[in-house]
Amino acid sequence: MLIGLVVTAAVLGGGGWAVQQAVVSSQSALQGSQSLWIALGSMAAVGLVVGLVVAGRVSPVATFIPSMVLLAWTVVYALDTNRALTMLPDGPSVHQIVREAVTGSKTMLTTGVFALLGVALFIPVLMPSRWSRPYDDDDEEYEQQSGEGGYY
Repeated sequence: MLIGLVVTAAVLGGGGWAVQQAVVSSQSALQGSQSLWIALGSMAAVGLVVGLVVAGRVSPVATFIPSMVLLAWTVVYALDTNRALTMLPDGPSVHQIVREAVTGSKTMLTTGVFALLGVALFIPVLMPSRWSRPYDDDDEEYEQQSGEGGYY
């Protein structure tokens, strides 16, 4: 469950900040600036975290939590745009970095990137092999040595 919360924070916070920085850097006159490279590196780091959770052998809850957050927020956006956008923290009391992450998250929400990531993160939940325990050779040896073979 903790991994799912970390992935959710990485996608919402890190991904949002990186998108906003990339948009600002691409609109400025200095297109090869250092801030663009930092934003692209941050996007790659968020992609790496998401990829490791999707492809790795971790609990499916680690992908279920962020997928439900992203898909639920997308459904709220589709049903009531104003309500979905008011869920974002905004105002002068919010730190500048958080405001940048919020603006990037708004961009990803309105363009459908959250829906795409939500579906991609939900696919591992549907795999039955992710819910089973990994096979361990010691399990069979223990049952044979103990003499309690059960019904087989």
